[in-house]
Amino acid sequence: MFYTFLVPLSSSYPLFNIFKYLSVRSIGALLTALIIGLFCGMPLIRFLKRHEKNGQPIRTDGPASHFSKSGTTTMGGILILGATIISTLLWCDLKNEFILLSIFVLLAFGCIGGYDDWKKLSTGKPNGLKARWKLALQSGVSLVIVGIISEMTPPELHFSVTIPFFKNLIVYLGWGYFIWGICVIAGASNAVNLTDGLDGLAIMPAIYVAGSFALISYLVGNAKFANYLYIHSVPKAGELTVFLAALVGGSLAFLWFNAPPAKVFMGDTGSLAIGGILGAVSMMVHHELVLTIVGGLFVMEAVSVILQVMFFRFGNGKRIFLMAPIHHHFEQKGWAEPTITVRFWIVSFILALLGLSTLKLR
Repeated sequence: MFYTFLVPLSSSYPLFNIFKYLSVRSIGALLTALIIGLFCGMPLIRFLKRHEKNGQPIRTDGPASHFSKSGTTTMGGILILGATIISTLLWCDLKNEFILLSIFVLLAFGCIGGYDDWKKLSTGKPNGLKARWKLALQSGVSLVIVGIISEMTPPELHFSVTIPFFKNLIVYLGWGYFIWGICVIAGASNAVNLTDGLDGLAIMPAIYVAGSFALISYLVGNAKFANYLYIHSVPKAGELTVFLAALVGGSLAFLWFNAPPAKVFMGDTGSLAIGGILGAVSMMVHHELVLTIVGGLFVMEAVSVILQVMFFRFGNGKRIFLMAPIHHHFEQKGWAEPTITVRFWIVSFILALLGLSTLKLR
């Protein structure tokens, strides 16, 4: 709204020129989402606690140390989504198609996750929406998103994937681009969901990834920077910088309440939405493979589950890890929960730096 109503006034009042700058609006969006989240956090937690029967159900086949967390308020992802969307409406150019699509992605995946959380709360069991139905919904939404992204893509990148470390290497996928897109978006959504198993574990790496792609969005949206770095320019994608800054602010506010010991869990409401939007943004700016580096922690968590299941089925019941996802493996080895969380944060930060280095190493 600030952009829509105040920028036109800049011709008469030069002070309003500052709202044209992505950097100013990004800082404003981050701080706005952070403040909204901090002020609304406890009222929302109290509201959720009143309306949730027994709080978050805990899986019986998980680590024994988690049983004490039974009853913790969940669906805290509402705080992240609410703060992000309100800040986006205030600071972003609402005529920008990338922003409108980003809001849709957050809401769509947030609704899938919210329904899953509601099923768990209403039944008092840790299994909510059946996996095949959840995946079907994620895939369906992802297919719609990929179709919209393909319409917004510059002609030279249509149905194609860019390869990091190479200046002009593009792989044309044709109609396979839709399958690729479903794998990226739904895969990222589920990967973040799998990582969300310890207090604060998923949200900080998500902040690193969102911050990294805020920078990438700014660079690919600016033709001069894109040409200098030999990356492909995506017109109007720079506005995603403001949106992702809002997401960082909302996530930081959530971390305030999710830090060990957590007062609230984000639930699938938050994890599916955050993963979905990170996957979608990586496709909007055509840096999907960079996402696998920057978000390498999420990839590691997802791969650990896949390997555990495959090895168990085809290896006569044997397991690679003591428990999957991999953060549970370290719990079983005796690592304290805060130790795992902080060490995984460090790994995620290093991976974010490595991912950003691909912008220059070409």
